[in-house]
Amino acid sequence: MTLPPALERALAVARSCNRPHAEGRVRALRGIAIHVAGLRAAKGDVCTIAASGGELEIPAEVVGFDGDDAIVMALGDAHRIAPWDTVRNEHRPLSVPVGPALLGRVVDALGRPIDGGPPIAGAMRPLTGEAPSPLARSPIVQPIETGVSAIDGMLTCGKGQRIGIFAGSGVGKSTLMGTIAKSRAGQVNVIALIGERGREVGEFVTDALGPEGLKKSVVVACTSDEAPMLRLVAPMSAVTIAESFRAQGADVLFMMDSVTRYAMAVREVGLAAGEPPTLRGYPPSLFASLPRLVERLGTDGRGTITGLFTVLVDGDDMNEPVADALRGYLDGHIVLSRRIAERGRFPAIDVLGSISRLMPKVTAPDQQKRARRVRELLAHYEENRDLVSVGAYRKGSDPLLDQAIARISAIEGLLYHGVDVRPVAETLRLLQQVAG
Repeated sequence: MTLPPALERALAVARSCNRPHAEGRVRALRGIAIHVAGLRAAKGDVCTIAASGGELEIPAEVVGFDGDDAIVMALGDAHRIAPWDTVRNEHRPLSVPVGPALLGRVVDALGRPIDGGPPIAGAMRPLTGEAPSPLARSPIVQPIETGVSAIDGMLTCGKGQRIGIFAGSGVGKSTLMGTIAKSRAGQVNVIALIGERGREVGEFVTDALGPEGLKKSVVVACTSDEAPMLRLVAPMSAVTIAESFRAQGADVLFMMDSVTRYAMAVREVGLAAGEPPTLRGYPPSLFASLPRLVERLGTDGRGTITGLFTVLVDGDDMNEPVADALRGYLDGHIVLSRRIAERGRFPAIDVLGSISRLMPKVTAPDQQKRARRVRELLAHYEENRDLVSVGAYRKGSDPLLDQAIARISAIEGLLYHGVDVRPVAETLRLLQQVAG
């Protein structure tokens, strides 16, 4: 049926009015989720919210949709946002500066300097990177030198390996990270500090990392008081920076502390965007984002990214959802034991509860044999520790236990050497002495 021209024009005007545009208006603010009406956008688009009558511009990102509304979350403080504030879509993904100018700098989740230094001049790289093709990954055959005897001797890792450090609070994971960062494990360090206390960021940079470690490092810091969206994108910013160095052929050491705080940010954002809660309230998107984060590391035929992820296990429960899921994506795990830390032994690595799946590929058979011997002695001693401590064991009853008792001091000297960086040659010499 043909409509009159006037009616056709009226319908065309109505359609144009209802069609989403590059600008929308804030319709509602529910928790941390901002509902924007009339905004034409795709998930991941960066937007700018003109708050306080246009006097304040707040960056934000589109995280989902609710009917005709776009759900936007601020990349910063959302306190000044009011109904009907204008939201402008910039039609681009989040990007961070990359390049050598970042070395020695401390930046926030968006790559902006927070160390008081000058602005960073570098090419911008979007956070939406892709993992290397499985067939383009080079085999991992070269070990890294972490300067920690328990790792270099008993849990040797390779260039491009992804490994987790699982620990409760106050067991020394940040100190262990600082020791590894000062070693020769990577030509470049990219360190993501997610959800840390502000005091701890400064202490890590000045004490744990130190001037020498900072020279070859990029620190991406997002403290616990930052917006959840910033805590969510900060690891992706750090991975993007690490990828840029890998593309230049560098061997990069990527360290993230901690995955648990990142998971909490994903939970806040996911629940606010309308996702259903699953295990302990975590949304399904968390268990999809973790493998994407991990798989972007590794080798790509040009350089390598070796990944170290710390996991703050809730109540020292190694089977809580984040720890349990992450163990399945990694190439090994290092467990820090509160029991060992309470005895004043640092780094408090529980060698018997840890494993490096790639150790057989990056070490010589002699080292593997000696490491197995030390494990055997240590395990037998731990099984009978209480018996020995109370003096109930009679020497000669168990030849293997006699050997373990005779060598336990040497074993502890090998594994627990404080915060000092120990050369791998020294570690292998001590391992040979202990194993006999």
